[in-house]
Amino acid sequence: MDHIRNFCIIAHIDHGKSTLADRLLEYTNTTSKREMQAQVLDDMDLERERGITIKSHAIQMDYSLDGKKYTLNLIDTPGHVDFSYEVSRSIAACDGALLIVDSSQGIQAQTISNLYLAIEQGLEIIPILNKIDLPHSMPEEVSDQIIDLIGCDYEDILRASGKTGAGVHEILKAIVHRVPAPKGNPEAPLKALIFDSVFNSFRGIIAYFRVYDGVIKKGDKVKFMSTDSAYIAEEVGVLRLQQEPKSEIRAGDVGYIISGIKEAREVKVGDTITHIDRATQEAVKGFEDVKPMVFAGIYPVDTEDFEELRESMYKLQLNDASLTFEPESSAALGFGFRCGFLGMLHMEIIQERLEREFKMTVITTVPNVSYHAYTNKGEMVIVNNPSDLPEPNYIERVEEPFINAQIITHSDYVGAIMGLCLGKRGMLKEQKYLTTNRVELIFDMPLAEVVFDFFDKLKTISRGYASFDYHPIGYVESDLVKLDILLNKENVDALSAIIHRDRAYDFGKRICEKLKDLIPRHQFEIPVQASIGAKVIARESIRALRKDVTAKCYGGDISRKRKLLEKQKEGKKRMRQVGSVEIPQSAFMAVLKLD
Repeated sequence: MDHIRNFCIIAHIDHGKSTLADRLLEYTNTTSKREMQAQVLDDMDLERERGITIKSHAIQMDYSLDGKKYTLNLIDTPGHVDFSYEVSRSIAACDGALLIVDSSQGIQAQTISNLYLAIEQGLEIIPILNKIDLPHSMPEEVSDQIIDLIGCDYEDILRASGKTGAGVHEILKAIVHRVPAPKGNPEAPLKALIFDSVFNSFRGIIAYFRVYDGVIKKGDKVKFMSTDSAYIAEEVGVLRLQQEPKSEIRAGDVGYIISGIKEAREVKVGDTITHIDRATQEAVKGFEDVKPMVFAGIYPVDTEDFEELRESMYKLQLNDASLTFEPESSAALGFGFRCGFLGMLHMEIIQERLEREFKMTVITTVPNVSYHAYTNKGEMVIVNNPSDLPEPNYIERVEEPFINAQIITHSDYVGAIMGLCLGKRGMLKEQKYLTTNRVELIFDMPLAEVVFDFFDKLKTISRGYASFDYHPIGYVESDLVKLDILLNKENVDALSAIIHRDRAYDFGKRICEKLKDLIPRHQFEIPVQASIGAKVIARESIRALRKDVTAKCYGGDISRKRKLLEKQKEGKKRMRQVGSVEIPQSAFMAVLKLD
């Protein structure tokens, strides 16, 4: 065990984690020249297209130093705030972390929050300045920021470039010398933590684990402690570029297990594996439960695909434990699922993965957050969906979730960012200068205001320089109302929203105008109305398609024409009572793109 090192890489998005991981793999000869490609660990099409890491990836490397052979287990983690749950799971399976900071951009908000996750778990931190080959890098300034942040010595900070490979050998030496070897007892009963799992259509479910105590061998009878179900370890092995079977995995090491599990529900990330005959008494302290921030409905386009969608969701949940879902039904869309996501990017990625990996075409409803409504009788109702909100005359108060938002930006953009946050009902808590031109702003804001387009707007007004991170702080009472959208006098529940009373009129008016453009014209006139309770606050009309019924009358008496027009009018009236309005999918997503 003295020759094993388990470590992960943490950084803000786009600071060069995956590129540096490529160099580590290349310098330890884990990948051959033929297999080498940029961002070799990002193996999902989506990751390559968008240039971001979505999943954390585990891989094992061999490294020789001073005549001794070391096994290095690396976990590359995502940098975006929506995937911070992946980071917390990777950190739970490691003993040390490489903290990578882009020497041209300096410390960003996500760097700080990931660093705190690592410090809470007691990991050894190795600070690294990346991209030192760039002409506008500021190694001295950024080194001072790192020293202020973690209190290390100037000599402890390593300088490297993932692109040219400079300083990579120093990083490998630092991992061996500074990351502690894993602690554990190979003689004790087996205790292993599952930190990830994938679904393979040929082999069933493959679980990735880190062994704390004991040894797991091929053919052992094992059980998962949370479900208490027993399995035989048909194959165990280590994670190289491909999976490499081994006869046993010992304490301190990271590996995978295939045991022919077909049911996705039986494997839970954060669970403990142990032997049946010699079980460990206590489970590994895993990671905290995921707290979804954004809720949206996902419905199959064809209602017959509901069961297929359920299976796809379970398989996807294996690979992304931060996805939570429960069945729900909607009058407009039929049966579907109410899903919880960590943010808007996360929601977009899940929708894309359902379409690509499982060939499921889905409709996503307007995202919202969960509220607490208190009735006159003193009962609390959790409102995940606008239709769950009780009638206004039964409500005593409604509370909405607030977050503590941390924004780090260049001092030139402070005014614009303050304007954005205050416009989103934010309250400025703190403003401090980290250096002469880098400012940290801390706001308390309603989560509902951040969910839609806040991140995009923040990036736009700061020209991409501001970084944003947040954590929930609890529920606060607000003056919230339910805004209903009526088409042809019928309520469309999939378009309802819970919104602050001051915003309701403006929001209702804009949404009616947008729907007027998106819904195709029918044979009859369709009123589009926004209402709060019984009071209509905005209205637009979609005009009817007209057919010229008087075309066949040439000359003759006016009463002939009038008779035909009256007959048409009667028909339109009857059609409006029985006709239903066809709503295209773009109308459901219109709310997202109101600006």
